[in-house]
Amino acid sequence: MLYGAIEAGGTKFNLGIGDAQGNLLKHLTIPTRNPDETMKEVVAFFETFPITSLGLGCFGPLELNETSPRYGFITTTPKKEWVAYDILGTLKQHLGIPIAMNTDVGAAALGEITFGTFQSQQTLLYLTIGTGIGGGYVINGQIHNGLLHPEIGHIHINRQPEDFHTANCRYHKNCLEGLAAGPAIESRTGLPGDQVPDDHPVFPLISDYIGQALAACILVLSPTKIVLGGGVMNRSFLYPLIRQSTLAQLNGYLEAEAFQHMETYIVPPSLGNQSGIMGCLALALGK
Repeated sequence: MLYGAIEAGGTKFNLGIGDAQGNLLKHLTIPTRNPDETMKEVVAFFETFPITSLGLGCFGPLELNETSPRYGFITTTPKKEWVAYDILGTLKQHLGIPIAMNTDVGAAALGEITFGTFQSQQTLLYLTIGTGIGGGYVINGQIHNGLLHPEIGHIHINRQPEDFHTANCRYHKNCLEGLAAGPAIESRTGLPGDQVPDDHPVFPLISDYIGQALAACILVLSPTKIVLGGGVMNRSFLYPLIRQSTLAQLNGYLEAEAFQHMETYIVPPSLGNQSGIMGCLALALGK
């Protein structure tokens, strides 16, 4: 049998076809345009394969309460054309198969703990740091959602005194996404993110902010593994800076063996850029 996977991101949709063993057999990437154009192409792709179920990991915020009449809607997203869009209902209408849905970053966390090298972990926190910042948390093999899904990208951050940057978030002045995501790096430096020199002072600054957020997550969630993905984290030198910042924020309050080996506690994705699509496949398989 074949299964479908959609990693629906703010800039691109990754579409995949996999089997019950978790092998990704077909893969297509399309740009995220307006809903009509994008979903027409998505539906056309999956209609060519006899898939039995589909896993959807979508950018948000999302309504994931299954008792809500707006279950499966994208809600207050910054992407204005997608606000209040019923993405789950649209897919069900056209494909007529069971669909499991969660956030894109929740799916990435599930992908890592299901198909990556972290299958022995009881809990796993995944943060994607790119155009935006999002977090997904898996407990005992299940993506955690409560009243709402986690929105770690909007956790409050204490600014450094020398940081006068206007946060790139229309909702909050001092949240992690507004101060440390890709657009914040670009607006501070005047350069596209991939052109900013490695020795630019913006990187120690955002590493401090990410470390603040991770320390807060450790205090609240106590994850046994933290995975950092996304385009910003393609700069591998950021990992040691973020680990140091996290320990500095904790300030010796907690004792755990993991904190003696931060290089194996706060780590890159073991699946590279396929964490999300593999997590969506795991959703389709009912993992």
